[in-house]
Amino acid sequence: MTFDEFSPIVHHVPGAVAVPEGDPGGRAGVAWHYGSPLVEQRAIAGAAALVDRSHRRVLRISGPDRLDWLNTLFSQKLDDAPAGYAAEALDLDPQGRVLHHMGVAVLGDSVLLDVSPLGAESLHRFLTMMIFRSDVVVEHADLAILSVVGPDAGDVLAAADLPDPGAGAVAVAGDGTPVRGAEWPASGARDVFVPRDGLVGAWDRLAAAGAKPTGLMAWEAERVTSLRPEPGLDIDEKMIPHESPAWIGLAVHLDKGCYRGQETVSRVHNLGRPPRTLVLLHVDGSDSELPEPGDPVVAGKRTVGRVGTVVEHHEYGPIALALVKRSSQEGVELTARGVAVAVDPATVDRDESVRPGRAAVDKLRGR
Repeated sequence: MTFDEFSPIVHHVPGAVAVPEGDPGGRAGVAWHYGSPLVEQRAIAGAAALVDRSHRRVLRISGPDRLDWLNTLFSQKLDDAPAGYAAEALDLDPQGRVLHHMGVAVLGDSVLLDVSPLGAESLHRFLTMMIFRSDVVVEHADLAILSVVGPDAGDVLAAADLPDPGAGAVAVAGDGTPVRGAEWPASGARDVFVPRDGLVGAWDRLAAAGAKPTGLMAWEAERVTSLRPEPGLDIDEKMIPHESPAWIGLAVHLDKGCYRGQETVSRVHNLGRPPRTLVLLHVDGSDSELPEPGDPVVAGKRTVGRVGTVVEHHEYGPIALALVKRSSQEGVELTARGVAVAVDPATVDRDESVRPGRAAVDKLRGR
């Protein structure tokens, strides 16, 4: 789906306002909201929201070697993953910089990888080039994602005759529909994989079961408060996994075999800390112009970070994700595009513990 290929949901649901052409996150074509964006956000907190995320792309990996092969490529341990396992994974370059972030759903006969549209083709190309002698097949799956989010998500799935796998798991309905339980962006998040040509029918099925049509803006607001970065918005060309602490353990397995970029992951985990981390910014909403993704975060005349996703939250007002130097996360006045911003104290990286590798080195040296 490109900017001129609107999701059919935009034309199906009254009041839909689509993400416009040129969106830096590749989200163009799906509904940003349906007329009441802040009201829609409350469905995520108190009921069950139905979000069209069909802008994401899904790759299907099949063949008997699929799990061992994927395990050699990504940051997630997948060689012994059972059917019904759900996780996240990163594809890194040799220097450990993030190239792709993906959701993972392990089915009985294949693995589904969902990825930002910005990286779908490059990931497909990379995987195809890496097949060599492995017995695997890499293909674009003609699937779209509808997400049901909120404390009543389980009730909606039951009413729609779909299973609720719980967080970190995948279940397949009797009609073959995979449902994945996610850890974020809010309570009860469930991703339903549906055929693209059946997107409207699946939407109506979930809406009739009690899910409230909710724009992507609400999802993005919760994603920001969950500190989950997205390509094109929050991930720049220098980002390494430890700069997003939420990835460690969830998308990065720290006790697995070799994969491209592992040396950087291991070195940072065992010996040091990244100079910057992902934080939540509160943005001064009194200004008529808000920062945009890619804008520098400035302390005086020094650039100390980079703005990512900027979105309006129904409780906090305008907020943003930003990669900010650890030394500038507290006690420093910050601006972005001339607008005052402040790091949320709860998201400051205050970990000053001695890293495992550093402790071992100090012990050997008698310190």
